[in-house]
Amino acid sequence: MSLDLSLYLVTDTVLCGQRGVPATVRAAIAGGVTVVQLRDPAATTRQLYEAAVALRAVVGDVPLIVNDRLDVALAAGADGVHLGQSDLPVRKARGIAGDDFIIGWSVSTTDEVDHAADIDYLGIGPVFPTATKPDAGAALGPAKVRDLADRSSLPTVAIGGITVGNAAEIAGVDGICVVSAICAADDPRAAAESLRKARS
Repeated sequence: MSLDLSLYLVTDTVLCGQRGVPATVRAAIAGGVTVVQLRDPAATTRQLYEAAVALRAVVGDVPLIVNDRLDVALAAGADGVHLGQSDLPVRKARGIAGDDFIIGWSVSTTDEVDHAADIDYLGIGPVFPTATKPDAGAALGPAKVRDLADRSSLPTVAIGGITVGNAAEIAGVDGICVVSAICAADDPRAAAESLRKARS
């Protein structure tokens, strides 16, 4: 599967509200989202699995990634998993999932970038301060994100506090990753379209 990281959406069940995650994702894809990551740290394993199955029916040809949980990603027929520094070791995940499975990895330091292996793409951040992920580290800023992206030959996506207003400040990466900029928007499709225009 080809991986277009230009506009990467991470879901947030609370921010999607009564509209729900599947409807939000469907609208966002219509607006130009190219990758969808299911993230719901409050969900039980069964709930996350059911959410992934529901999204699998919505995303079409757009890759579906599950945050942290390789078991759920495989069980639900997702296209990949996104792992953090404290999650299952990447080499172990690759050995279980195989070469065709998409594996993303979160990085924020030069050491982490330099030790990336068996990865399909890197998520670099947070770029800007963000309230969406309370345990996110200090904001790196666009210049540091570009420096980290330049150190790697892997595809890269920037994440953390990205909005229509600051998306154009980010350079040197293959795409941007957003949460609240789409999930909390009144019109997710229009929000996605606006983010793509800001990056063009």
